[in-house]
Amino acid sequence: MPWPGRGHINPMMNFCKRLLLLLRDPTLIVTFVATEEWLGFIGSDPKPNRIHFATLPNLIPSELVRANNFTGFIDTIYTNLEEPFEHLLDSLSSPPPTVIISDTFVLWAVSVGTRRNIPVASFWTESAAILSLFVHSDLLAAHSHFPTEPSETKEDEVVDYIPGLSPTRLRDLPEIYHGFSHQVFNKFKPCFDELSKAKYLLFPSPYELEPKAVDFFTSKFDFPVYTTGPLIPFEELSAGNDVSKPEYIQWL
Repeated sequence: MPWPGRGHINPMMNFCKRLLLLLRDPTLIVTFVATEEWLGFIGSDPKPNRIHFATLPNLIPSELVRANNFTGFIDTIYTNLEEPFEHLLDSLSSPPPTVIISDTFVLWAVSVGTRRNIPVASFWTESAAILSLFVHSDLLAAHSHFPTEPSETKEDEVVDYIPGLSPTRLRDLPEIYHGFSHQVFNKFKPCFDELSKAKYLLFPSPYELEPKAVDFFTSKFDFPVYTTGPLIPFEELSAGNDVSKPEYIQWL
């Protein structure tokens, strides 16, 4: 169950493809849930036969206009899609779902899984360091670093107290911490409280790129934390001449 946005749907789909490629279990079926509008956007994209689409009704603002009122868009996902998702789970009986992989921002996913005794894996589509930054927003506030305005004189102050995050100037924090965007963050903040109730946490990046951030979450939670990246669909890209590619590209 991805968050309905391109930057969330793409990594979730890449994860599902990678999962099928690595496990090679012919009995494994992935049901990829999207709104009817999003199915129109991605339905013709190439995918393995064992990825099946299932749709939720268009009960949220269109992708084409959601930016006009993004906080309202978030609210409609929180309030309008949980019930249709439960109805969808009821219809998936052959075979019944054995695990729910949900975007961390889908607030109600963990509670739905808990009610139905289906384990939920929370899939965070950004880096582990960014998630650490988000879950430590109270620590930022204690240092008067949240919310902030990029025009303030303290924008060159360095944030050096977030586990797994390298020392970073305040001005270089994600825009979600600045100005109006912090209202968007406040909408998402309850998702981080729900995260502790999941059964697994998945990151799309390789462990080698941010071991300190991943290790923090491994020590924080009493459930497994997995790095699954890089989730680059390189199988679908032209192989070309790998010998001529830089070593770091070959490694990725």
